[in-house]
Amino acid sequence: MSMAQAGSNGGGKRRRRGRRGSPINEINMTPFIDVVLVLLIVFMVAAPMMTVGVPLDLPQSKAGPLNSDTKPVTLSIRQTGQVFLGEDELSDDSIVPKLTDASKSGFEERVFVRGDKRVDYGRVAQVMAIVTGGGFKKVALVTAPDER
Repeated sequence: MSMAQAGSNGGGKRRRRGRRGSPINEINMTPFIDVVLVLLIVFMVAAPMMTVGVPLDLPQSKAGPLNSDTKPVTLSIRQTGQVFLGEDELSDDSIVPKLTDASKSGFEERVFVRGDKRVDYGRVAQVMAIVTGGGFKKVALVTAPDER
């Protein structure tokens, strides 16, 4: 009788040990979801601040957006006629060398010209002539979508 009791208790202990010592095969998803939601909020707040170049008041048009896989090089022209590549101000003589340095595909690089709507049209045409005269073939004007 003592052997039977010892055998039944030993079997019970083994089962408990097996459950306690076995690895947990469930993943707690709560911390992962918390991190993802925090990152989502951070990116939603930071996205509007990641605009390219100098803040301008662009003219509006009904033209549709251009589909582009690569990010083009962008020149910005302020109301005063100053030309910027990103945040760096350029003189007319340094536009083509700086564009050449910034372009990844050489003279086939797309160059976007963003001109403030109050800048003189002649200044925009002058900058575009400098860029095309430097050998760049794909030059385009950037406008804001028409709100009407």
